[in-house]
Amino acid sequence: MSAKQQILQGLYAITDSALLADGRLLPYCEAALRGGARVLQYRDKSTDQAQRLDEAQALQQLCQHYQARLIINDDMHLAAQLGADLHLGQGDGNLLQARELLGPDAIIGSTCHAQFELAESAVAQQADYIAFGRFYDSHTKPGSVLATTQLLTQAQSLKCPIVAIGGITLENSGTLLEHGANMLAVIHGLFAADSAAEVEQRARAFSALFTD
Repeated sequence: MSAKQQILQGLYAITDSALLADGRLLPYCEAALRGGARVLQYRDKSTDQAQRLDEAQALQQLCQHYQARLIINDDMHLAAQLGADLHLGQGDGNLLQARELLGPDAIIGSTCHAQFELAESAVAQQADYIAFGRFYDSHTKPGSVLATTQLLTQAQSLKCPIVAIGGITLENSGTLLEHGANMLAVIHGLFAADSAAEVEQRARAFSALFTD
């Protein structure tokens, strides 16, 4: 198993600007990292570049403290500015161009929705992981096509870490892991909480699924 593949196992936390508004971003993300999240994706669709840089820098410091990886969503130039990792959705940038910009050590992942062919293409373009979803009802992308556990099984042939996303809870995680998901990407199931302490408790529970 490569160094990157060792990192790409476990809880994959994704930020949400609405859930983490009003000063919750840093304390809630730190709670997730303290609870065992291996990867934290900064996902913010605002156009305030200065704020995005400030927040990403603060999250990067937290990730370094907890020996986790910060992944920037859809902004390869911000990732390059920080020396961070990158996640690209379909239509949000070219994987090969991102690899050339960020170098061989960066972790670069790709959204593959519910399509095996997109995953094949991503792996051919040097993606370090492929992300399928949504698997269950999702607050973030409620109308997207549902992915199936059969897709997870099929994707084992690509020999690439697999991230499952979309409506994931502690109750439905087991099925995804049984069918081959290496990471569980969680937004509401982690951050829709009343306190940072609750976020940490949830993160610990998700992380424990990978050690049983």
